[in-house]
Amino acid sequence: MLSWEQMPATDQSHRRCDDSERSPDWLRQRAWVEIDRSALAANIRQIKTRLSPQTALMAVVKADAYGHGAITVSQTVLEAGAEWLGVATLPEGIELRKAGISAPILILGATYTPEQVRALVHWKLQPTICTPKQALVFAEVLTEFEESLPVHLKIDTGMSRLGTPWQEAIEFVRMVAGLSQFKIASVYSHFATADDRDSTVMNQQNDRFKRVLSQIADAGISIPRLHIANSAATLADSNLHYDMVRVGLAVYGLYPAEHLRGAIDLRPVLQVKARVTQVKTIPTGTGVSYGYKFIADRPTRIAIVGIGYADGVPRNLSDRLKVILRDRLVPQIGAITMDQLILDVSTIPDVEVGEVVTLLGTQGNQHIWADDWATTLGTISWEILCGFKHRLPRIVQ
Repeated sequence: MLSWEQMPATDQSHRRCDDSERSPDWLRQRAWVEIDRSALAANIRQIKTRLSPQTALMAVVKADAYGHGAITVSQTVLEAGAEWLGVATLPEGIELRKAGISAPILILGATYTPEQVRALVHWKLQPTICTPKQALVFAEVLTEFEESLPVHLKIDTGMSRLGTPWQEAIEFVRMVAGLSQFKIASVYSHFATADDRDSTVMNQQNDRFKRVLSQIADAGISIPRLHIANSAATLADSNLHYDMVRVGLAVYGLYPAEHLRGAIDLRPVLQVKARVTQVKTIPTGTGVSYGYKFIADRPTRIAIVGIGYADGVPRNLSDRLKVILRDRLVPQIGAITMDQLILDVSTIPDVEVGEVVTLLGTQGNQHIWADDWATTLGTISWEILCGFKHRLPRIVQ
């Protein structure tokens, strides 16, 4: 079995290497994702306008940077002014280190095995410690090393996810502070409802966090960084910024809530495009795609497009999706299939094979964003962005 030191970063790293050796024309033969680095950098600069000079910005690049490509995004946001990176898993952090990224990286998810602890030390990654039991496992393994490990202590103030309950936080912090194997880098928590207009729960969580911080100060324990704000809290209230903010969705140009849309000027970074692969006319009464959920009520000109639910276009958008073709919105019809979908292009009768269809993005005066899909599906834009599979090449512009 390979050790953590010997493991390749991820399969995605090999995919990116392969993609970089191909021309953009080759990558655009079927369907693809375009990543706008200038928009990404502009979003970082906009977010920084909300922060004081003393508040650091952590760009959250977990889940392959929300489907945008973790290595490219990390390099770009650091160049634009982000100081920290946040990932969910150890392999995600290793991938960034293997790409030559030296910025501090916080593992937001749980790590707890001896092998993981050794990997954290080897790759100079900073873990989240959630419980006293986890801290003791870490401490035992860290006796193998001379240097102390920077760790971030997670306090559960109301999310009911990872973290020690806030009522028990001071004992937890005291215990970790007393272990020579650790160097506390931060204490943090996470909001459950920061994107709601009603800030009651958010304020309650922040009050609990402040109570814990007061107890830590009374105990004479110094903490270099305190952080609790996600994208929504960062945009909503500067009093929640503390020493650092952790921004995910806003980095990628989308707003975490409609009422926060005017806070700063964000530009969506990701566009999804595909090509028409066949055009034909079907007569009245003809069924379209699996299950004949759509039956033509007139002679209909249709275009088949080379993208489907295996690429990240939700099947539940069937018969509800619109795309942009020649600067016009045109409807998708029938069931979206694994690799293809079908458009009604009767209003554009001269559509040709090879033409580009924009599923998400802008074309002329038209635009469609992940928010639009999320609203239709009754979900959130985070899920839409993370759904685009890696057989769609990422083309960085």
